[in-house]
Amino acid sequence: MLKAMSTLVYVKERLHPGLLDGLVRGGAQAIEIFAARQHLDYANRKQHVREIADWFHTSGIPLHSVHSPMHADYESGRTGAPPVNVAATDRAQRIEAMDEIKRAIEVAEQIPFRFLIQHMGIGGESFDDRKFEAALTSIEHLRAFAKPLGVRILLENIPNELSTPDKLVEFIQITHFDDVGVCFDLGHAHIMSKVAEAFEILKGYIHSTHVHDNAGDRDSHLWPGAGTIDWKEAIELLRSAPHTPPLLLEVEADDKVDPVEKMKEAFGKLESA
Repeated sequence: MLKAMSTLVYVKERLHPGLLDGLVRGGAQAIEIFAARQHLDYANRKQHVREIADWFHTSGIPLHSVHSPMHADYESGRTGAPPVNVAATDRAQRIEAMDEIKRAIEVAEQIPFRFLIQHMGIGGESFDDRKFEAALTSIEHLRAFAKPLGVRILLENIPNELSTPDKLVEFIQITHFDDVGVCFDLGHAHIMSKVAEAFEILKGYIHSTHVHDNAGDRDSHLWPGAGTIDWKEAIELLRSAPHTPPLLLEVEADDKVDPVEKMKEAFGKLESA
C-alpha cells in the first residue's frame, strides 16, 4: 500500500520545503496538504503556493490530496471566525464556505492533486434534512468546479450525524454523484462505532484514508499504536477494499516526538500488521 502523510502534523507552522523533505525522509511516498491559511496560504498563489509547487515539481513526490479548509482565517477559528461549513442552512454563509474551498481547489492549477477531502458539516452537528439539502447543493457546485482541474471530492466520515457511514452512502446514492467517494478516517470510525463496521458500509466508496489512533473516547489523532485500534484487523480490511487506498497518516503535533522518526516507526508497524 502507498505510504502517505498529512501535513497536519505541522499545521501550526508555515509549510516550507524543509518540512516536506522531512516527511519524505520519514517514508512518505505521497503527501496530503492540510489547507489552513496559517499553514499553506492557498490564496497567496504568487508566493507561497508557487514555493510549494516548485518543491513538488522537483521532488517527484505527488500531492495526493488536499484537506478542505475548516476555517477561513489565519488562526484556525480562534479569532471567532465561523467554520467553513458546506451544510450551513444560511445561504450567505454557505456561499462564503464554497468560495473559500474553491480557493483551495485552485491549488491544482499549480500543483495537480487527485482528491479534495471534504467534511459535511462540523463536529457534533445533528442531522437535519435542511442541512442535508444544503450539503447536496454545495457538493454539486464544488464537484463541478473541481472536475476540470482533475480533482475528485472525497467525503470524510467525521463525528457528526450528517457524516455517519450510512448517511454518506445515502448521500452518494441519492445524488448519483458517481465521481464522489469517501476518505475513510479510521480514528473517527473507532469513536463513532467500530472500524470494521464502518468499513463494511463504506468499502465500495473508499479511495483514501486518514490513519490515526485514539482510546475510543475522543478524536485525539494519536500515532498508530498509542490508542486502542486493532491495527492488524484494520490493515487487513484496507487491503480488501475494491480500490486499495493509501496508508495516509493524519496525526497531531507532539512537541515530545520527532515526526520524521515517528513516521518510520509507524509505517513499519502498519506494514508488519
